[in-house]
Amino acid sequence: MKKRILAYLEYIDSILDENSEINRGVERDWDEEIKKHLTQIAFFAHERLVHLIVFCLVAVCTVLCILAFVIKGAIMLLPLIVMLFVLLIPYCMHYYLLENSVQRMYTQYDMMMNKKEVYFSMKNDK
Repeated sequence: MKKRILAYLEYIDSILDENSEINRGVERDWDEEIKKHLTQIAFFAHERLVHLIVFCLVAVCTVLCILAFVIKGAIMLLPLIVMLFVLLIPYCMHYYLLENSVQRMYTQYDMMMNKKEVYFSMKNDK
């Protein structure tokens, strides 16, 4: 998923860059590009929601295991806590990538709309 989302972001950046080689001699149908972009935003936003739910469940399970360890003092919970932390860290990194990428896609959408007509844009948005 990481390779796909980064490749897609790069592709959209290249079609937004008027000096890009992909744009030489091509007249863009911005309505069609925007439609395709909104479809990709929906796909990645759904992926982001699924990973948020999984991330929260793993975090809650981790906290519950830590609390159980502190309250009961059961040493056998330590391997489970370590395994949950091993899952939690990559989930956090992946969710961070998804969240920031989808927000970047929103900015790209605004830029695509500005290719057609004057539209909303944020200052210092990158």
